[in-house]
Amino acid sequence: MTAPTGSRIVHDWFPQPLPTNVVLGERSWLYSAYAFVHCRSRRPVAVRIGADSGVYHGSFFDLGPDGEVDIGAFTTVVGAIFATDGRIAIGDHVMIAHEVVLADGFAATPDAPALGRPAVASRGEAPVIEIGSNAWIGMRATLLAGARIGRDAIVAAGAVVDFEVPAGAIVAGVPARIVGSCTARP
Repeated sequence: MTAPTGSRIVHDWFPQPLPTNVVLGERSWLYSAYAFVHCRSRRPVAVRIGADSGVYHGSFFDLGPDGEVDIGAFTTVVGAIFATDGRIAIGDHVMIAHEVVLADGFAATPDAPALGRPAVASRGEAPVIEIGSNAWIGMRATLLAGARIGRDAIVAAGAVVDFEVPAGAIVAGVPARIVGSCTARP
């Protein structure tokens, strides 16, 4: 189901239109405009969802004034929380499982400047959090500022990541550490 920017989603129970700075790709699915009830981004495009992607029930975009999320094509997001005043970039063919949190910091509050703290990232810098194509993020994982998940990597359920995960690596634990490789053969 694709809805034009700033319009109502046909199946939506929530009586508000999509924010005008949300862009849905062709054949993408979004469960409700309610996902943006805490989106305060003033960016021209706060959230871009690529073609053939799905953002399902329980996903929320809690974005500060400079918050921006870019989700690639053929990507699935199931009940994730995006809490940032920076930029989150997600590649194509990514699977983000239930209750994953992607946040600037451990308290998951996107309005650091309003609280007297410096912003995590200024415009023009690299994303605060980046997930490469074909990565899998397990249920209840937490990705914090500095997380760079490489292509084909796997983040285990419940892991907490704030570092660069190499392409094809498997990480697990709190704090996360590399425990294997997707390319390893017995």
